Amino acid sequence: MRYLVITAALAGMLAGCDKPDAPKAPDAKPEAPAEVAAPFRTYTAEELFKSTAVVAAAPAGFAFSPDGSKVLMTSDESGAFSVYAVDIASGTQERLTTPEGNSHFADSYFPADGRILFHADKGGDELDHIWVREEDGSVKDLTATENTKASFGGWSADGSAFYVLTNERDPKAFDLYRYAASDYARTLVFQNDDALDVSAMSRDGRWLAFTRPRTSADSDILVADLTAEKPELKLISEHEGNISYGVYAFTPDSAKLIYATDEHGEWNEAWSYDLATGEKAPYIAADWDVSFVDFSATGAYRYSGINEDAVTRVTVENIATGEKIALSGLPAGDLASVRFSKDDSRIAFMVDSAKSPRDLYVADLATGEAKVLTHAMNPAVDPSHLVEPTVVRYASFDGTEIPSILYKPQQASAENKVPAIVFVHGGPGGQTRVGYSGMIQHLVNHGYAVLGANNRGSSGYGKSFFHMDDKRHGEGDLQDIVWGRKYLESLDWVDGDRVAIVGGSYGGFMVAAALAFEPDAFDAGINIFGVTNWVRTLKSIPPWWESFKEALYDEMGDPATDEERHRRISPLFHAANITKPLLVVQGANDPRVLQVESDELVAAVRANGVPVDYLLFPDEGHGFLRKENRVAASERYVTFLDQYLKGKEAAAE
Repeated sequence: MRYLVITAALAGMLAGCDKPDAPKAPDAKPEAPAEVAAPFRTYTAEELFKSTAVVAAAPAGFAFSPDGSKVLMTSDESGAFSVYAVDIASGTQERLTTPEGNSHFADSYFPADGRILFHADKGGDELDHIWVREEDGSVKDLTATENTKASFGGWSADGSAFYVLTNERDPKAFDLYRYAASDYARTLVFQNDDALDVSAMSRDGRWLAFTRPRTSADSDILVADLTAEKPELKLISEHEGNISYGVYAFTPDSAKLIYATDEHGEWNEAWSYDLATGEKAPYIAADWDVSFVDFSATGAYRYSGINEDAVTRVTVENIATGEKIALSGLPAGDLASVRFSKDDSRIAFMVDSAKSPRDLYVADLATGEAKVLTHAMNPAVDPSHLVEPTVVRYASFDGTEIPSILYKPQQASAENKVPAIVFVHGGPGGQTRVGYSGMIQHLVNHGYAVLGANNRGSSGYGKSFFHMDDKRHGEGDLQDIVWGRKYLESLDWVDGDRVAIVGGSYGGFMVAAALAFEPDAFDAGINIFGVTNWVRTLKSIPPWWESFKEALYDEMGDPATDEERHRRISPLFHAANITKPLLVVQGANDPRVLQVESDELVAAVRANGVPVDYLLFPDEGHGFLRKENRVAASERYVTFLDQYLKGKEAAAE
């Protein structure tokens, strides 16, 4: 497990989606031939982010209304994320919640009526509360105390109750409560005294599965029988050495647990555990990580995902026959967020591509015919002006192969060399993936090549690669990024004298580290809520990270014993070395990377007489949820780079 992962604002989820009366998304049909395509043009961030982002309801919830006529989703059509219901027949959208300065995210319909559950925090503080919207439109906070984090945990088999996890008793531990659907009266189901990660509940309500990370390479699975008078934790992953385990789902009959393990090779495989006999058996394996496994509402279908070279391949199959479901009427792209209707007659899902943000689709499982319900792309944006990336690999300083995603601007050629960016994902242990990113497409559209480097320590490329950076952060992984520049310099369409580094969260740390420890490697840097002082960050992690704090400390180092190393790799303590222009972007409510991290870095670099631009959002956390802020940030990225990369060319002429 990895922890400071950059939010979807940079990964691409928060960049695109819908209007009910808009024309069909342009990317849903083949692009026009070059001879009739509209002349290439650049777009403002406002134009690209006018596309509205769509997010599916919680996987444990009911995405379809009780009568099956509507689908629940989250959209930022209004500028802030709100809950919407989409009519399947007409595509008409009804906005169900109106956030006041915050974002609302859909969890579930009630199974028998029009009420819904959703969650919301305050300005990005990550202290989510569970709310109910009554049928009359009024809303009520179901979370008991103010400084509490809660999450939706699914429904009972008969639909009479739903489950909520909350850390109100102990900020470090999430207890499980059962809420009556009739009056919201609640009872404690399981008191989580060991602060384990509550991972799944069986459909019959009997079994609860937990994960217990020991290190970043070693973890356990435990189960508890909730029908026992005093439920006891049972370890089901006895092993020696370092083996990583995780939980996917219980089977529909509640007889088996499907779990993840890397015990048998480089990749996460799916195995089954028989709760009655203890027998384990292989379930799904591939030459890549199995990302998820789950089941439909009636249990007739299984769906799973494989993380294949930065693209997730989803399979939906009939369990009884083994037949894989083929869907028609879909554009090229990746299928994600599969949700089944209660009778398994329909599925809802998202489809996106590198040049088109996620759209919501519904398909009839009897015919396989799919229908688009949203039209994510701003119709003013021609997808033919955007760029399809390619997966590339380059050799790092020690010969290690670094998988990466490369975007080549349409303006670029050997005769018209363009400036470039090495983009560093969050984590540690994240992954830059193929998919839509309004931020990246905006940069590329304005003539910047982008190399999304998956440095050592990234997920998706086997456990050996994943653990190469353990307790070596800011060392080999930083050199992978520096050698990313060398790779860009080898391309005949890149101006090797004008290369910047951009990243957020852990990637922001890498930006500051590159400027401090390799001051000649890049010509400018953009640090987006990046860690600059590991001594402080590792001592101030949110209390609700307790279940994996031990694993985090194993990977990064315990602040009680490794302060010397943390100081050595923290850019703040070496800011005197920074000589290249720097843009810092931060959310004031960020609970993971505190504002003071950015404040102090900005002050220290300014003291060097180095140009520093600082963009602080008072209403954001670890990632930017408000559309207006994403627009402002993306415009600032281009303005900054135009000044210090393209301006560098002008100054030389």
